[in-house]
Amino acid sequence: MSHNLDATHHHEETFITKYIFSQDHKMISKQFLITGMVWAVIGGILSVIFRLQLGYPDANYAWLENILGKWWVEGGHITAQAYYALVTIHGTVLVFFVLTGGLSGTFANLLIPFQIGARDMASPFMNMLSYWFFFVASIVMLASLFIQTGPFSGGWTAYPPLSALHQASPGSGVGMDYWITAMALFIVSSLLGGLNYIVTILNMRTKGLSMTRLPLPMWAILFTAILGVLSFPVLLSGCILLIFDRHFGTSFYLSDIFVAGTALPNEGGSAILFQHLFWFLGHPEVYIIILPAMGLVSEVLAVNARKPIFGYLAMVVSMFAILLLAFLVWAHHMFVTGLNPFLGSIFVLLTLLIAVPSAVKVFNWLTTIWRGSIHFTPAMLFAIGFVSLFISGGLTGIWLGNSSLDIHLHDTYFVIAHFHIVMAVSAMFGMFAGIYHWFPKMYGRYMNNTLGYIHFWVTIIGAYLIFWPMHYQGLAGMPRRYYDYSTWESFKQFADLNRFISTVAAVVFLTQLIFIFNFFYSVIFGRVLKTPNPWKANTLEWTTPIHGIHGNWPGEIPEVYRWPYDYSKGGRDYIPQTEPIGPNEIDDGH
Repeated sequence: MSHNLDATHHHEETFITKYIFSQDHKMISKQFLITGMVWAVIGGILSVIFRLQLGYPDANYAWLENILGKWWVEGGHITAQAYYALVTIHGTVLVFFVLTGGLSGTFANLLIPFQIGARDMASPFMNMLSYWFFFVASIVMLASLFIQTGPFSGGWTAYPPLSALHQASPGSGVGMDYWITAMALFIVSSLLGGLNYIVTILNMRTKGLSMTRLPLPMWAILFTAILGVLSFPVLLSGCILLIFDRHFGTSFYLSDIFVAGTALPNEGGSAILFQHLFWFLGHPEVYIIILPAMGLVSEVLAVNARKPIFGYLAMVVSMFAILLLAFLVWAHHMFVTGLNPFLGSIFVLLTLLIAVPSAVKVFNWLTTIWRGSIHFTPAMLFAIGFVSLFISGGLTGIWLGNSSLDIHLHDTYFVIAHFHIVMAVSAMFGMFAGIYHWFPKMYGRYMNNTLGYIHFWVTIIGAYLIFWPMHYQGLAGMPRRYYDYSTWESFKQFADLNRFISTVAAVVFLTQLIFIFNFFYSVIFGRVLKTPNPWKANTLEWTTPIHGIHGNWPGEIPEVYRWPYDYSKGGRDYIPQTEPIGPNEIDDGH
């Protein structure tokens, strides 16, 4: 797209082309964000319902029966089938639809053209398609909740044979077909988006913006997109083979199986094959979720500490190391599958190696805020909370990365505690930091700070109160995915703790509704933005008009002369990227 004024002249837009089938990156980012928020609420409600079951297994939920129907709640009790469906859809929705689609879709679309100085994405049409594939995938997944036999209930990892056989359980029927269809559509959305992000960042940077002058969110999104483009097709192929096993009589994943005493004709397949295909995406997926959050947090920390980011090059190299190692650690999810111990030891080494670039990032974040002139905005608090959660959750990964320990801890609550803290909650904190920080850019208004502070403190304290005790349950051997622990003599001791966790989970969920209220209220009634650069930041998005225009900049796209982290330098609070290097200055971005 040309850099001259002609790029800003365009045809008149209708309501449909502006708000629905929009090709403007700013609108598409809002579509991704609001769809992701809807899914986050649905996923949160599902978790509160199954936590009710875990905390109060003997309580009567007749009131829920009237809302959800007899399939979910029968005779006042949540059914076992419903419990597994709740856990499955909760995991699927949060991992893919909120923390992948919602997080990457929102901030890649919002920030890429803004921060690299482009009028829009390389292909605005492909960008629009990526959202609409995401939206259709959402509708199909949502529809599966209303099927008579219920949604898929074989776990978000969809292991065969539960996922490969219609007769394995009620939730393995039509609900599973909807699940696979939704996931296939979602993968297409991710690939369309990812290819677009890579091409735009590599080809459409404004004059003077070399790769070493890119803001860290751009590096994070670039590496995330590369991860997605290389790993998502593997899951798609795994799902296609699953469809063949389900409908066309093949035996990719099935062999020597008896159902109700009857031998099935399938021979020669391996359920472990699916695990390899799934986790070859599934582990990069963890970094597809966490890398954008790392990029957003790096930016928010530097802006609000009023200090240059510490170790910019080390940050980029560590993200690249994570990108490479992410593909070499998938079998640490499979230490208990009968994996050759020698092969296991190689995966142990690679898994522990990935802690090194993560530790580099943590060190650099802490050094960035060390002795900074910190502005404790809600965005900054969530960014600091992210670092806290990433450290405490990541440390338990060192335990699980050791195969000898993992054999005992696998499929216990220790695993749930680890990945919820390090991936799920910390990624949500990165997303919240991004929303609070860039909300004025999106809507021309501020969010309410008081509600933001309440949201932060209740959420971080609640997150630790929910997931930290689960480590101790896991160490005691308490298995995950069990529907009722009250009949187990060995786990009755955790009845009070389960009730406590369930109560806190409900409180934390209600607190997220404060955030939802704050968001939508602020869109309409929030304090109006008076200056285009409210946080006194250096990056290009704060040089665009307060109310976004087609093409982003009214005249020429600004030229870049320096890296984005010149804060508190030469007696000045901040120096925008668009200001030429002075005669006595050294360019930190080379």
